[in-house]
Amino acid sequence: MEHAKSASWGDRIYDISIYTILAIIMLGTLYPLLYIVSASFSDPISIVKGELWLLPKHITLNSYEKVFHNPDIWMGYRNSLIYLVVGTTINIVMTTMGAYVLSRKDFKGRYVLVLFFTFTLLFNGGLIPTYLVYKNMLGLYNNLWVMVIPSAISVWNLIIMRTYFQTAIPDEIQEAAFIDGCSNIRTLTSVVLPLSMPIIAVMTMYYGVAHWNSYFTALIYLNDHWRLPLQMVIRNILIQEDMSAMAGSEGESLVEQLLMAEGMRYAVIVVSSIPMLLLYPLVQKHFVKGVMMGAVKG
Repeated sequence: MEHAKSASWGDRIYDISIYTILAIIMLGTLYPLLYIVSASFSDPISIVKGELWLLPKHITLNSYEKVFHNPDIWMGYRNSLIYLVVGTTINIVMTTMGAYVLSRKDFKGRYVLVLFFTFTLLFNGGLIPTYLVYKNMLGLYNNLWVMVIPSAISVWNLIIMRTYFQTAIPDEIQEAAFIDGCSNIRTLTSVVLPLSMPIIAVMTMYYGVAHWNSYFTALIYLNDHWRLPLQMVIRNILIQEDMSAMAGSEGESLVEQLLMAEGMRYAVIVVSSIPMLLLYPLVQKHFVKGVMMGAVKG
């Protein structure tokens, strides 16, 4: 009885320790996000003076008004949405087809292909050779397709989806489809895909976030301003400090422009995060199941 009681106390101490650590990690993650949101709605003077800790101070929407009146923001939004939709569609189609082929036990040589694909996770040609190939051989320099074609398949995501097909979809179902006269394409579209919504939701989330946050590819390969995605527009605003020109208007002093620019930095970050915050709830119910099933075994 005493042993059970001591074990119970030990379990409670363990649970309390785990919850405490998780709470600290959660606060460390949430506080910067809450601070950015609060700062975007606060008077810039309060931000500069350091009066803002958590809740907004002297709430104002001037920063958002300036942001939404800037044509570069809307241009970046448009481009990022195009790259997101087109790129994610290509990603899902290519990854699904590749994962289905590699999951078929009757496909000889699949292990060799998996090893070949895995090799690319560890080694690549390097930035300069890749740049020369894209520019001189493929003609992708300053081309919109450079944002979606080179990243058509992520090997890591391909392996996760292949594992899902192998573990979550019984072979008997596919064999029954073949007995009924289905081809591989018909089996994939009519049998495998309807049972794969969890992993497709996970892949959509992974690829969508990657496309939305992508800026390095645009930094290297895109030259025209009107082709830039939102993240590059934000980079130009935050790093190159051209916020004052964006914030300024007639009749405002330099100090007023600098203060407005300080508030707009936070508003721009919030505005750029909205699409991903809206996407996650749509796939949340499938997300955990898809991740767990796709990570059972490799």
